[in-house]
Amino acid sequence: MEKCRRETFLFIFLTISSVATSTSAWIPMDGNVGASYCLSWRLAVETNNVRAWRIVPLQCLRYVEVYMLGGQYDRDVQLTVDQIKVYLNEIVLPGDSMDAWIFDVDDTCFSNVFYYRLKRYGCDPYDPTGFRTWAMKGESTAIQPVLELFNTLIETGFKVFLVTGRDEETLGQATLENLHNQGFIGYERLIMRTADNKRQSAITYKTRIRKQVMEEGYRLWGNVGDQWSDLQGEYSGNRTFKIPNPMYFVP
Repeated sequence: MEKCRRETFLFIFLTISSVATSTSAWIPMDGNVGASYCLSWRLAVETNNVRAWRIVPLQCLRYVEVYMLGGQYDRDVQLTVDQIKVYLNEIVLPGDSMDAWIFDVDDTCFSNVFYYRLKRYGCDPYDPTGFRTWAMKGESTAIQPVLELFNTLIETGFKVFLVTGRDEETLGQATLENLHNQGFIGYERLIMRTADNKRQSAITYKTRIRKQVMEEGYRLWGNVGDQWSDLQGEYSGNRTFKIPNPMYFVP
């Protein structure tokens, strides 16, 4: 009889736990969609299964906000950096100062999340004038794990090239100052868009820059960016690493 009561209690407990777990996975966000949908959407974005998207689904505004500011984004970035460090431990430098890494700048080296908060974390369409105004203020903040990685690479003997889609004519000085005041010091070169490549797609532009770097004799060990267009194309390097970014897509 006692055994029967224990089995009945265990069955009830497991049933309640199962229902509670199932319910928590479908907590509605913005009143009409489950968190599970937005999680799936973000996963599809990061794996490049969703492409050429213009805005974050409105129903996922709160989800993206919590992801970016609630700690999970920071943990995801740290895990990516940790994997890069594992890879670094496998590299033996020949000592000729021709070993290089390439980093994107926006939302790779430093974060623009406070700008995108004003744009509802990507639920509003991209506003080039608004972003240029923000960037000229030089208020982007360093993504700390990436800054630590950046310093480690330089201390180890790598040459770091920063390659950004920002326009050199309008944002050159502001970008230099922002990088400096956030601790990005000692990189080999900051490369920005000029009139010659202003209308090129990000993939074409960044592929061309990587090709030039490698033609100078550098061995490109790694390439880090928050967009797939930072990493795709030829001459991408020995390894590529993507920083998460569910707020916008650059083709």
